[in-house]
Amino acid sequence: MPVNIDTVYQRVLALANKEQRGYITPQEFNLMANQAQLEIFEQYFYDLDQFKRKQNAPAIQFKSEETSSSEMVELIQSKLAPFTTQMAMVGGGFLFPPNYRTGKIFHFGREVKLVTIDELQNILASTFHRQALAMNPVYIREFGAPLFPRDIEVYSNLGLTTAGVTVEIITAPGIVAWGYNVIGEKALYNAATSTNFGLHDSEESELVTKILALAGIVINKPGLSAVAGGQEVARIQQQKL
Repeated sequence: MPVNIDTVYQRVLALANKEQRGYITPQEFNLMANQAQLEIFEQYFYDLDQFKRKQNAPAIQFKSEETSSSEMVELIQSKLAPFTTQMAMVGGGFLFPPNYRTGKIFHFGREVKLVTIDELQNILASTFHRQALAMNPVYIREFGAPLFPRDIEVYSNLGLTTAGVTVEIITAPGIVAWGYNVIGEKALYNAATSTNFGLHDSEESELVTKILALAGIVINKPGLSAVAGGQEVARIQQQKL
């Protein structure tokens, strides 16, 4: 379930007022809310890469650490799932559709392995390895000439192919907004004109922390950033336990 924008705004205001750091206007909040959401979303990819590398490291870890890494990979992937879909290639079958990031490549449902150009040439030069591409297709990153740019080239046992090639497309969360009506010179929440965060509801506290840190810069109150920074350090330490 997405994070409610009003819940986050009220928590941010309460914490800012508690520290006597000043009022955060709806306009300021909306700007910082979108920035915070994008930062959290971008961090997913760095964390996913880190935990995957930890998961694939030589088996010198304790079993609990290996399990923890596996669980974290699964958790992050579940958070990215609402933003991920499979789409057909465009531009003659060589270009990615518009996206924030791309994920895995598939050929008729089979995941395609990335290889270098040298590896591809060796595979194609061997009849045995070329036939194996029927079940284990590969692709190379190909930026191509200016007249015919290509993001990738996929090869099966029949050679270069565009048929049945799909790619995981990851889109960014949509723009969020705390909508309001001004009544008696006071901004009052309007759910009808508001847009909630697209992130998983477990990110509510992280959103509050990041917005507070940004607010400390916007309203020129470094102490507020320090408060938020302390909360962030505590969160990171808790994740490492």
